[in-house]
Amino acid sequence: MVDHLANTEINSQRIAAVENCFGASGQPLALPGRVLLGEGILTKECRKKPKPRIFFLFNDILVYGSIIINKRKYNSQHIIPLEDVTLETLPDTLQMKNRWMIKTSKKSFVVSAASLTERKEWISHLEECIKHLLTKTGRQPCREHAAPWIPDKATDICMRCTQTKFSTLTRRHHCRKCGFVVCADCSRQRFLMPRLSPKPLRVCNLCYRQLLAEKKEAEADRRQTEPIRSAIQGYEPSSGDDSDKSDDDKAEQWPADTEFYTSEVSWSSFHS
Repeated sequence: MVDHLANTEINSQRIAAVENCFGASGQPLALPGRVLLGEGILTKECRKKPKPRIFFLFNDILVYGSIIINKRKYNSQHIIPLEDVTLETLPDTLQMKNRWMIKTSKKSFVVSAASLTERKEWISHLEECIKHLLTKTGRQPCREHAAPWIPDKATDICMRCTQTKFSTLTRRHHCRKCGFVVCADCSRQRFLMPRLSPKPLRVCNLCYRQLLAEKKEAEADRRQTEPIRSAIQGYEPSSGDDSDKSDDDKAEQWPADTEFYTSEVSWSSFHS
């Protein structure tokens, strides 16, 4: 189907229509061989509350954005290369059904469809495109993924110290490594994670210690191997957010026993 549509006028018109809906705020989407396979509205679990987002599936990228006027105007365009995507189905919650996670190296988030059939179709088409791209490029599936952010309403207390209670004056923060909702005292550190950002990002104290230990271990390994590399003649070693803007905080509280993402690790295991 992709080969059949690749150079057709109808495909060019559909892609142009999407570009027009994003306007000057969006990036050009038309490329040789790129095909628009489908579109639809999915509910994205954002930091403050679930929000509808428009999604466009191409044969090589997934594009989504905020809806200003459906079919006419969108903004906050995000483009995700499908080679970087891994999918994971998730159980239903009281608030959201037909959920799955879109995981990438830079950002991971949860979406839900209007029906189970719609979820199956989205996942099937996504997996088919991803498989085709990986086969074509010879790449392996992405193994490292950014942690999804736990929604703000998931907890009233810091998920690290379990002592600080959030309020209007006591802000919630998110660790960029684990995605936990934490207080300021438990997330004072910053750490450079090039995979996510060129600038140091906020991390919780536990993740900071783990990242620091990994960095020291990597540096020690590099010092051990450097003499071996230098001894080889002619060898030159190589040189070393969808803006979920604040909305009115009116969402209902999440039940304490809500299962957010598939994990056998309880919160208590991280309170150290």
